[in-house]
Amino acid sequence: MNLPTHNNDPRQTILTSPMGLLQLIVVTIAVGLNALDGFDVMSISFASIGIQKEWHIDKATLGAVLSMELIGMAAGSILLGGLADRIGRRRTVLGCLILMTTGMFMATRSGGVVELSCWRVLTGLGIGGVLAAVNAITAEFANARSRDACVSFMSIGYPLGAVFGGVIVAQLLKTHDWRSVFYFGAAFTATLIPIVWFLVPESVHWLARKQPADALGRINRAMKRMGFAAIDSLPPQVVKAARGSIWDIFAPALMATTVILTIAYFFHVTTFYFILKWVPSIIASMGFPASSAAGVLTWANVGGAAGGALFGVLTQKLSLKPLTIVTMVLATVGVIIFGHTPANLDRLSLLCAGAGFFGNAGIVGMYAIFARAYPTHVRAFGTGWAIGVGRGGAALAPWVAGILFKNGHPVPEVAFVMAMGSLVAACALLFLKLRSDEVDSEEQPVAAPAAVSAVPGATAA
Repeated sequence: MNLPTHNNDPRQTILTSPMGLLQLIVVTIAVGLNALDGFDVMSISFASIGIQKEWHIDKATLGAVLSMELIGMAAGSILLGGLADRIGRRRTVLGCLILMTTGMFMATRSGGVVELSCWRVLTGLGIGGVLAAVNAITAEFANARSRDACVSFMSIGYPLGAVFGGVIVAQLLKTHDWRSVFYFGAAFTATLIPIVWFLVPESVHWLARKQPADALGRINRAMKRMGFAAIDSLPPQVVKAARGSIWDIFAPALMATTVILTIAYFFHVTTFYFILKWVPSIIASMGFPASSAAGVLTWANVGGAAGGALFGVLTQKLSLKPLTIVTMVLATVGVIIFGHTPANLDRLSLLCAGAGFFGNAGIVGMYAIFARAYPTHVRAFGTGWAIGVGRGGAALAPWVAGILFKNGHPVPEVAFVMAMGSLVAACALLFLKLRSDEVDSEEQPVAAPAAVSAVPGATAA
C-alpha cells in the first residue's frame, strides 16, 4: 500500500516517512560511488612504482603526474557540482562515470607522461563531479531523521575504496604491470553506469525545486518506486525558487556559510592528508621495511572506515555540529601523539588507526554539514565548492610537511604543526549556523499560511 503524501509536497513526504528499500539501495550505491575516490587515490600510488620504472622518470616528474588527479578533482567538484544543480543529480553522475571510465581506460594506452597526465585530469574531473552530486543525492533520498547518518555512511566509501582497492591492486601487480590497475578501475567504474541508470531515479527534491519538463510524471514515477502515493499537482514554485542560481552560495544569505565551510574543510583535509601521504615515509625513516610502512597506512584507512561508521551511528543521538567539532579536536590530539611515538610498529599502527578514525570522522561530519547547510538549488555546487577548494589542502599538506622536514624539523614538530589544521577547522565551525531539516524555507509558496513544522526527532545543531 502506498503511503499518503503530506500537503501534496513530495519532499515533505520523503522527509517525514520511514525510508523504504529503494532509498536504502540508493544510499548503498552512493557508498560505492564514493569508494571510487578512495580506490583511485590508492591505486595510482601503487601504479606509480611501475610507471616510474618503465618510463625512467624522476621523482619530481612523477609527483607532477600524481597531482594531476587532484587538479582534475578540484575543478570537477566546482564545475560539475554546479552542473548537478542545473541539469540534475542523476544525469551528472552518469556523465561523470563515463568520463572516469574513459580516463581510466585510456590511461592504459598512454605512451608518455603528458598523455597520462591528461587522462588523469579527466578521471579527476569525473570523480570530483561524482563527489559533489552524490552528497546531494544521499541527502535528498534520506528522511529527516536519518539524513545525517545516511550522508555519514556514504562518506565512508572513501576509506573502504582505499582499503579494498589497495588489496586488489596489490594482488594484480604480482602478475601484471601497472596498466592492470587502470583496467580494473575502468571495469569497476563501468559496472556502476547501468546500476545508476536502472536503480537511481532523479532526486524528487531537485525535480520539485526546478520543475523541468514532465516534472510531475517523473516525481510520481519516483514516488511510486519508493512506495509513496502519487501527487495530483506540483507544489507551488515561488518566484525566488524559479530564479535561483548556483551562485547563491556567495549571496549575503549564504556567504558566511560558504566561507566557514570552505575554511573548515580546507584545514581539516590538510591534517588528514598529512597522515595519508607522509605515514609510509615516516615509518620507513624509523628503519622499518616498506611493506610495514604500507601496512600502517592500511590501518589508517581501516580506522577511517570505522570512524565514519561510528560517526553515522552517533548522529542519531547527538547533534551534528558539536559532534564534528569534537572529532576534529580529537584528530588534532591523535596526530600530535602519533608524532611523539617511538619506533614501535604495533603502537604506531594503533595510533595511526586512531588518527585515521577521528580524521575521517571529521570529514564525514563535514559532508553531513554540507547537506544540511545548503538548500536544494545549491546543495551540489556548495558541496563541490568546499570540496574543490579543500583539495588544495590535500595538495598543500605533503608540500608543507616536506618543506618542514627539509629544513631539519623533527617528526614531533612537523606533526604538531600539521595537526593544527583540524584545530583551526573546529574553531571555524563554532561560528556556523545550520539549517533545519525541513523543506527549504525559500521553497514554500508565498500564499502558505505557515511554514512546514520541523520534523519530530530530527537532529538539530
